[in-house]
Amino acid sequence: MPAPMTFPNDFLWGGALAANQYEGAYDADGKGLSVQDVMPQGIVGPRAEAPTPDNLKLEGIDFYHRYKEDIALLAEMGFKVFRFSIAWSRIFPKGDETEPNEAGLAFYDRVLDELEKYGIEPLVTISHYETPLHLSREYNGWADRRMIGFFERYARTLFERYGRRVKYWLTFNEINSVLHEPFMSGGINTPKEELSEQDLYQAIHHELVASASATRIAHEVSPDLKVGCMILAIPFYPLTPDPRDVWAAKQAERDNYTFGDVHVRGAYPGYFLRKLRDKGIELDITEDDRRTLAEHTVDFVSFSYYMSSCETATQEREASGGNLMGGVVNPTLEVSQWGWAIDPRGLRTILNDYWDRWGKPLFIVENGLGARDELITGPDGTPTVADDYRIDYMNDHLVQVREAIADGVQVIGYTSWGCIDCVSASTAQMSKRYGFIYVDRNDDGTGTLERYRKQSFGWYRDVIASNGASLKA
Repeated sequence: MPAPMTFPNDFLWGGALAANQYEGAYDADGKGLSVQDVMPQGIVGPRAEAPTPDNLKLEGIDFYHRYKEDIALLAEMGFKVFRFSIAWSRIFPKGDETEPNEAGLAFYDRVLDELEKYGIEPLVTISHYETPLHLSREYNGWADRRMIGFFERYARTLFERYGRRVKYWLTFNEINSVLHEPFMSGGINTPKEELSEQDLYQAIHHELVASASATRIAHEVSPDLKVGCMILAIPFYPLTPDPRDVWAAKQAERDNYTFGDVHVRGAYPGYFLRKLRDKGIELDITEDDRRTLAEHTVDFVSFSYYMSSCETATQEREASGGNLMGGVVNPTLEVSQWGWAIDPRGLRTILNDYWDRWGKPLFIVENGLGARDELITGPDGTPTVADDYRIDYMNDHLVQVREAIADGVQVIGYTSWGCIDCVSASTAQMSKRYGFIYVDRNDDGTGTLERYRKQSFGWYRDVIASNGASLKA
């Protein structure tokens, strides 16, 4: 009989959150404004000139004041790792200062204290969709080359302050999402419909150089630090076997591959350079840029995975819903309440694809199911959520992770997205819930902010305790 498939003994089980979606306290202790503070409806509505009372992200779920309670709940589930982001504008309120805000640094010291108390490994995202608003309005975000220097100062501050306590770092969350949401992802203040492709791709170049530069700084501070890129991963399937559809799917995937190729291989791939030539785009790339990209590649590749999509060049397009980017509806798959295709096998596909392509350790840092949960009274009389649908979703995806590991893919760990309910980045809703922990807050801002364990809480605790042995194939 073949040996049973298992997860590595040192596999890092945990969950992930982002500062702008769960911290709250948007103006506490010297924090400056970020682009998120003027996005009261997420990406689906207009920007505001200033923070407005209907922006749920301003209060989030008040992790800023409840972090001890929340980390204790993560520890109760047995988390080995917790992925969180540092709010850039807590450390440099405007983004272009020369000295950091000590009160902001001290807050993350306290968070790390709590994680160390429970033996939870921190995984820190340096920039997670929260460019300081001043950098967006004054410099047009990453469209300006000066952003590289601001980011280097910020990254060095973090590495020197927390480098002895944090081993794993990510530079930019879902860096390829700037193609689709340049304001949220890249702080680019020019309206999307007015932004030229020349300026967009130049901004992407600046981010990629900054990411490589941050990797250089991290390794200067300590060779033990591990820095990864973070990609929004969506496998694209051809809608039909027609070779034109196969090529359309490949082209869609290459839009995402580019970012990993540069981070891992240290140079722009030929297919991307041709794309620029065909568009008449000539990037400002210095010799120092080329050297930085080539010499400071990442230690691992991380990614989010929620769904797959299809592409076609031959059929009428029926656009699919999706995580910032869509595609064409796959008629063979069921979808979530938000129209996202549910495709566990796609996760195995991505893991094998990325491993074959880059040969770097992989870290799944976002995966989960957004759903409208209903709070009920559990058997013991306490509020809970009967979220069997979430358990089924995650079980099926984790089984495919186990299959990929058996395929020979090196996977560091898995952090489920929104392990505690938080405000949606794309829609600014609270009702789009991902967590194992229910937070009593509604889309209209009402609620007590009390935390309640969902049924998936106990399920995930058992998965971690058994190192995946409790999963049902």
